[in-house]
Amino acid sequence: MDRESLFAGENGEDLFKAIKNAREVLDKAFLDQFDRSLPFNEVLFDRWERAKALNFGEGTSIYDNVLVFGKPTIGKDVWIGPFSIIDGSGGLLIGDNVTISSGVHIYSHDNVKQTLLGKDFPIEKANVEIGNNTYIGPNVVISKNVSIGHHCVVATNSFVNKSFPNNSILAGNPAKKIGEVIIENNQVEFKYSRD
Repeated sequence: MDRESLFAGENGEDLFKAIKNAREVLDKAFLDQFDRSLPFNEVLFDRWERAKALNFGEGTSIYDNVLVFGKPTIGKDVWIGPFSIIDGSGGLLIGDNVTISSGVHIYSHDNVKQTLLGKDFPIEKANVEIGNNTYIGPNVVISKNVSIGHHCVVATNSFVNKSFPNNSILAGNPAKKIGEVIIENNQVEFKYSRD
């Protein structure tokens, strides 16, 4: 069905005009207040209300276009960026003050062996944990059975398929520890390992 037939007739045309006007008004308001233009659904629906409806912690926000599976446990003041996948079907715990950047995929299950062996083989599930005050960069993929500590930084485009301790800087495919986050006297220092 095309847009013209969907909004055919006087009532349909009025509805289309009202929607278009609402889009223009909301877009201008977001540009004026936040210096950004978002897709219509993102200005129409509140990210904090969605997080609250999903029983995520206070102050957490999640974009409308993020896919959520299962029942992940997500702490306070977490920012979940657009176009991400949050899979809690095998168990997912995300701490407080975490940034999940755009395009991040966190998986607590996979069907690799089921695909290779046939449908009678069960889907494998395993918990994922991400500690407090951790930054997950854009387009990171985190596989099942992984724990990332507190105060960690995961670089853009990394594939995390094993666990890492607190204060780790991770990068690569697969991810490796390339340094440490040092926090002293309310200051942050990134100390990189030498290869």
